[in-house]
Amino acid sequence: MTALFFNSAGRLRSGFRLIAFTILFFLLLSAGLLATAALLAAILGPRTGEFWARGFGSVVQEGLILIVAIISSWICGRVLEGLPFKAVGWWPHKGWLRDLLLGSLAGGISLVLAAALAFCGGGLHFNFNLSPASEISKTLVTSIGAFLLFGAAEEALFRGYPLQTMVRARLAWVSIILTAGFFANAHLENPNVVAGFTFVNTALAGVWLAIAYLRTRSLWLPLGLHWSWNWTMGAVLGLPVSGISRITPQPLLQAAESGPHWLTGGSYGIEGGAACTVALIISTAWLWKTRTLKASEEMLALSSGENTQPRGIILNAEKEPLITITP
Repeated sequence: MTALFFNSAGRLRSGFRLIAFTILFFLLLSAGLLATAALLAAILGPRTGEFWARGFGSVVQEGLILIVAIISSWICGRVLEGLPFKAVGWWPHKGWLRDLLLGSLAGGISLVLAAALAFCGGGLHFNFNLSPASEISKTLVTSIGAFLLFGAAEEALFRGYPLQTMVRARLAWVSIILTAGFFANAHLENPNVVAGFTFVNTALAGVWLAIAYLRTRSLWLPLGLHWSWNWTMGAVLGLPVSGISRITPQPLLQAAESGPHWLTGGSYGIEGGAACTVALIISTAWLWKTRTLKASEEMLALSSGENTQPRGIILNAEKEPLITITP
């Protein structure tokens, strides 16, 4: 019975750790949402409904998801695996800024590649937005913050502890498939979903982002890919982001979609078409093969295997790199 619940390192098995994280996350998120709703009602009174209707609710919700996912990851990592906060993936480790900037560049280029494929296939056309420059600039700048927040929240939840704890258990591909499936399923309630393509492309994006984590063992590279993909799609090219356009009301370019929908994604946006599929496959292959990316020894020490230190002792990867992390 002991072997059913605990592995050879004396740690709770990864499947049970994943369940523990899920329960803790939803309990804390529910408490946070209730507390936030009560606080807003007390402050805004009758204007509370207007606050949520204007879209601020999405910002509050994503902010709570980010905070709760980080807290839940830290608690589970510390209590169940004896790991420091650095293992969560948001610590500014050696090379973190390079990873963020490189991811931001690669994410934008990958999206432009998808748009170029749709353009060459005759499905998309672009014109400059003739609205006042101040409105376009406002969209370009303010949407950066929104997409950084939304991207960070999704990375903390889907490429955070659920992926990481199973990677430490040497179940990387199992965890990639599971988290990519959950990531795709979470987008199926978005407006104008395209049957088949939305799930497949979003699952591919989940694999793409998970590979980015595996190459660097932190969340800075996935965050760079994620936010810049969305920002380039919405704020620069004027395409719907997973079916949503309200975040970027005055983009730099205005896109005209003329089909075929299987290529362009129609009203859902390019993420619902084959052009996106091809671009994601190419970008994922580059991530997998490039020599530009490399995880630091410290992050490898926190993610390469189970922590064999006795329970109650928190692993110090700087003083004991890799030695205490074994298969």
